[in-house]
Amino acid sequence: MEPSIVLAAVVIGYLLGSISFARIVAARVKPGEDVTSVSVVVGDGHDFTFRSVSATAVRVKVGRRWGILTGVLDMLKVALPVLAFSLLYPGEPYALIVAGAGLVGHDWPIWHRFRGGRGESVIYGALFVLDPLGAVVTTVAGILIGVLAGNILAVRWAGMILVVPWFLVVRDDPAAALWMVFSLALYFLSLRPELVQYIAMRRTGDPPTNETISRDLGMGAGLGRTVDRISIPGLVRRLRSRGQAPSEG
Repeated sequence: MEPSIVLAAVVIGYLLGSISFARIVAARVKPGEDVTSVSVVVGDGHDFTFRSVSATAVRVKVGRRWGILTGVLDMLKVALPVLAFSLLYPGEPYALIVAGAGLVGHDWPIWHRFRGGRGESVIYGALFVLDPLGAVVTTVAGILIGVLAGNILAVRWAGMILVVPWFLVVRDDPAAALWMVFSLALYFLSLRPELVQYIAMRRTGDPPTNETISRDLGMGAGLGRTVDRISIPGLVRRLRSRGQAPSEG
């Protein structure tokens, strides 16, 4: 690899990744609205705070369509430079370097005192350029795994994790697999504040259902309801409840 091209990929990826579309969209649509911290109540009194400046924050504070727009823009700010480097240097790993640097910039943006988002949109923006088939296959497989496992967050995360074996086994591309491992490490590191809250919420005496969590966290009540109904743990609970039901005399 050429050091000058590596440096260019890092700088371009990081600076573009540092653009905070969450702040830009919120400032244009609803001036004065603070999207740097969002608190919601999940179920019966479980306080949940998002400390990421992200599409989720825009959705809660500004509106669903603006949250979707923010997510699309976050995808494009990395997808476009990844596409450019892929076309300019086919067969070289520079596009992966741009993608990794873009995620670092998104999570720790230089323009905003290194306080940014978590990077799910950014990862998928790069992935849809690098391997669109893999993005679709792993996402669908991840949703199925999450639903059967009975965990609404596994629905979101399993597909991302499956990208690593996809690149290693199906594509035989260790460099791309390494990029995904790097991306997952940064993603879960930046997500730690929300993960701590989620684990504490699930460990309470009366944890909210997947339907409640997905509804209150903006993932859609229907998805959570499906997870609760057709998951393996949900099926086991229903069978047990039927077995324990008193018989009629």
